[in-house]
Amino acid sequence: MKNHPVRVHRSDENLTREGQLAWKIAEVAVDPVAVTAEVTEMIINRVIDNASVATASLVREPVVAARSQAVAHPITAHSDGSHNGSTVFGVDGRYSPEWAAWANGVAVRELDYHDTFLAAEYSHPGDNIPPILAVAQHVGTDGAALIRGVATGYEIQVDLVKAISLHKHKIDHVAHLGPSAAAGIGTMLGLSTETIFQAIGQALHTTTATRQSRKGEISSWKAHAPAFAGKMAVEAIDRAMRGQTSPTPIYEGEDGVIAWLLDGPTAAYEVPLPERGEAKAGILDTYTKEHSAEYQAQAWIDLARKLGAEHPALRDPANIRSVVLHTSHHTHFVIGSGANDPQKYDPTASRETLDHSIPFIFTVALQDGAWHHERSYAPERAGRPDTIELWNKVTTQEDAEWTRRYHSIDPNEKAFGGRVEIELTDGSRIVDEIAVADAHPLGARPFAREHYVNKFRILADGVLEEAETERFLTLAQRLPELTAAELGGLTVTPRAGLYAGLVTPEGLF
Repeated sequence: MKNHPVRVHRSDENLTREGQLAWKIAEVAVDPVAVTAEVTEMIINRVIDNASVATASLVREPVVAARSQAVAHPITAHSDGSHNGSTVFGVDGRYSPEWAAWANGVAVRELDYHDTFLAAEYSHPGDNIPPILAVAQHVGTDGAALIRGVATGYEIQVDLVKAISLHKHKIDHVAHLGPSAAAGIGTMLGLSTETIFQAIGQALHTTTATRQSRKGEISSWKAHAPAFAGKMAVEAIDRAMRGQTSPTPIYEGEDGVIAWLLDGPTAAYEVPLPERGEAKAGILDTYTKEHSAEYQAQAWIDLARKLGAEHPALRDPANIRSVVLHTSHHTHFVIGSGANDPQKYDPTASRETLDHSIPFIFTVALQDGAWHHERSYAPERAGRPDTIELWNKVTTQEDAEWTRRYHSIDPNEKAFGGRVEIELTDGSRIVDEIAVADAHPLGARPFAREHYVNKFRILADGVLEEAETERFLTLAQRLPELTAAELGGLTVTPRAGLYAGLVTPEGLF
């Protein structure tokens, strides 16, 4: 890897195109380096992972709404077999690729249950897959080309996340997704450096937004935000292929993203990117979720399950005076009591809000000894009197050492958990800690292919017929050898009657 210095340049400095971060990203995208076997295997895992959580979301309101928008944009293949359109999870037919990316992106993100990478910024790199796959199906590429594109998408997002903090300035993390998805599509299609450069600039320019989408009363837009970035990446590629240009320099300009949205005119970053001929292995730095919750909650769920099993008395709020989770800055201020969001203690709050409340999540996992993507968030579960009583005794506190470990660049030291101190009403105390989730590569039960496959089967239960589940799993695991025709099978058809009584919202389209 090579670190590239990035800073704001005055207009009269005339920063060359070749010196701009967007151009350097485009150069990585056009590098024809082979994808390693290890990366290929992990891409297959994440295609399965995305499909599992999308399948489980098919009847959820944001997914139904996004899907209804997509199906209003059907497409008919050209007579020469090109421009085939793209599939949308949960329905038959082919649709315009940007709208397929949109609908599938919402389905993938809705449960907040797919992969993650956390460094200077936060991200769900699996959000790259819907737009890249949609374009692959539309233009008729094969599985090997798709893998090359996904490898680039992950690499660029991971590299940007390592170097440039967006949340520090309250910019939503999907601002790194537009450029990474555009780069991935460019790799897959074999586009020129110039074309990819222009698409990256447009994708970034159109996907910067504030983090209010993840603050206070969190709305259904949380699931739509990455899908919008993916949709914008597809449209940016289309415009760039037609010769349309982007604001330049998009990162370094004196009125650019860094100068006005991030660290300002004196900002300086070091962005790591693979050297020419170096394999794109960023996906191997990422990790997925065993539980449907914000990633910083994963380890806490595992610790809460363990404590509940070892000390059943902890499940009764009458036995507890206080529970303090000593943890990182991010966990405390974003999903903990440090956010000062009253909604994080509101039993009537939306699922999206409860998903970002570690006091709620720790309480339910402690009492139930388990975590379920639907039952754990059900209104009747959140409203249980004993849960509310215990929930209000749980607070978070930033701990400097856990913050340091959270930001560590050493993968063996990097941690997303913390230490819990429980004071009981009899005066005794229980203290325990956890660094990483059980499913983390360094955890107690690291996720492997069998776990991804099992996750798909669990989430598809009751949604797909068994034959459809096995069809998808068999096809996905053959990803490197899939033909263009077979790539169209990377979608799911729900069981008969799943949508019975489902109300499809009406809009403009």
